[in-house]
Amino acid sequence: MCGICGIYNYGSGLPVKREDLKAMNDLIVHRGPDDEGYYEHENLGLAMRRLSIIDLSTGHQPITNEDGTLWIVFNGEIYNFNELREKLLAKGHVFKTKSDTEVILHLYEEKGTDFPKELRGMFAVAIWDGRRKRLVLARDRIGKKPLFYAVTKSSLVFASELRSLLTIKDLPREINPAAIDAFLTLQYIPSPISIFKAVKKLEPASVLVFEDGRETVEKYWDLPVGEEKQGHIPLPELKERLKAELSEAVKIRLMSEVPLGAFLSGGIDSSIVTALMAKHSDQPVKTFAIGFKEEKFSELGYARQVAKMYGTKHTEFTVEARMIDVLEKLAWHYGEPYADCSALPSYFVSRETRRDVTVALNGDGGDEAFGGYLRYAGMKAESLMAVVPVWARRAALKAVGVFPKTAPLNFFWRVEKFLKFSVMDTLEKRYLSTVSFFGPGEADGLYSVKFANLLGKEKNYGERYLSKFFALNPGEDLLNRMSYVDMRSYLPECLMTKMDIASMANSLETRSPFLDHKVLEFAFSLPGDMKLKGLTGTKWILKETFRDMLPPEIYSRGKMGFGIPVGLWFRGELKDYWAGACLSKKSLDRGYFKPEEVFRLWDEHQAGRKDHGYKLWALLMLELWHRQYADGVKI
Repeated sequence: MCGICGIYNYGSGLPVKREDLKAMNDLIVHRGPDDEGYYEHENLGLAMRRLSIIDLSTGHQPITNEDGTLWIVFNGEIYNFNELREKLLAKGHVFKTKSDTEVILHLYEEKGTDFPKELRGMFAVAIWDGRRKRLVLARDRIGKKPLFYAVTKSSLVFASELRSLLTIKDLPREINPAAIDAFLTLQYIPSPISIFKAVKKLEPASVLVFEDGRETVEKYWDLPVGEEKQGHIPLPELKERLKAELSEAVKIRLMSEVPLGAFLSGGIDSSIVTALMAKHSDQPVKTFAIGFKEEKFSELGYARQVAKMYGTKHTEFTVEARMIDVLEKLAWHYGEPYADCSALPSYFVSRETRRDVTVALNGDGGDEAFGGYLRYAGMKAESLMAVVPVWARRAALKAVGVFPKTAPLNFFWRVEKFLKFSVMDTLEKRYLSTVSFFGPGEADGLYSVKFANLLGKEKNYGERYLSKFFALNPGEDLLNRMSYVDMRSYLPECLMTKMDIASMANSLETRSPFLDHKVLEFAFSLPGDMKLKGLTGTKWILKETFRDMLPPEIYSRGKMGFGIPVGLWFRGELKDYWAGACLSKKSLDRGYFKPEEVFRLWDEHQAGRKDHGYKLWALLMLELWHRQYADGVKI
């Protein structure tokens, strides 16, 4: 696991200076504290920071091929690299190391830009092809490893984190209004855009080729949309195949020359991963759990049951509002606005885990692949409500508005959420209302006239972004349509960003067996009613397959999520902190929002008339980002 960066002065032809590469590389030292490496040749320079996991003695990067015409820097892990290495040796390739990095380089010699199709793992790769004067960038299928880049008139620069690009003096710093709009809607800024107009993010499952001053980006993988589902195959056979696929995905992710453990939340997914790790390990698994002093937000009790069942060496940690001082550090690490509030516990569980191990497995991806979100059940319920007139739903929504609500667990909060999306006129808007902080149209009244004019046709970027994924799978059943959209948007752009930053900020590598592309392809080949039975049977086939490996309480419990009590905190210990940041003259003068609307959200929340906790969190994270990266910027 590493951080990578590079400069290609294609236009000016100027030589790349070591000090320029080092300035970029030093900002990602947390991603690779064990080693650093550089390669400069004329107008091309590559650099990396290394977190040593495999081939500790000879895995130094950058790595070249036999004749020195190809060079590579690589961030990630390739779990089938030994198998690929044997095939390449049989073809006559000569290896200097035992690393997966060198395997990728020789695979490029064989397959050209199709090389990512052969890889099983997570990766961000940069290959310099000196013979063709070509730079190739590639990213893994589900976007576990990030890659930012910018193309100016004279240079292409890339890096694992955006702030490394900001060391480039002539890189424009103009903020992208569409990114702000998308952030408030989605809680993240989706690729290919970033917070700055000049910077892009390479999309997951994509290869970028830069040659002769031209940029070409192509997708190399997608879920098997439109293929026949496997509902006709007997259930016992499907369960055996699922168990085999996931068991193998866990087993190959135990490859490591350094200490290894697991995040154990107490939910279905991380419990299954822990169980399979115990099956494949000859020593007790080290597990790590995090909770809150507010009991209804904490899952520690469930995690303890799994830890006891498998005799793990278990560590727990509790997050409290007083630990919020890490927020400014998080804003710095993310490099652009990011508002999933579970970033906070994710950071802490990564920090505590890193005290004992260097690699940790997790349960990311189980909800998206196997229908685990409550919104899936809600969308299915809404489809059954077609017999209820829209006017009646609107009346019910108005009636429930008088009850106090606390997100995300309060009954009336959930009812209001359901009724809000039930009155939306399209599937896309109903889905958007379940995943957004500021739902369809809600941010419009918040924007200042000046910012609304700046947005122009870019308004509602988040809604258009999600709609394009619905358009790519019109023939799938409802569950698989939503699952596909989540796996193309929320999973890579939000959850993978969160886990990458939280873990790498603490020099911890995380691995996700549920996100093995073979597991994802198998899950998507199943009909939706095998994943969501009725309105309550979320992740049905997954639970049925692993029922005997879980404590009964884990099998039967409902979905909780990894939320934090921000609504309560903003009325309590964090009240003054939020007001001091977001109601300050500097913040209000930035010009994005109408001050009276910001005060309205705050006053309604303090009075308990509404729970705006998530909205307030997004506004706070936007302000903290500005303080780190664009403090003097006004629109």
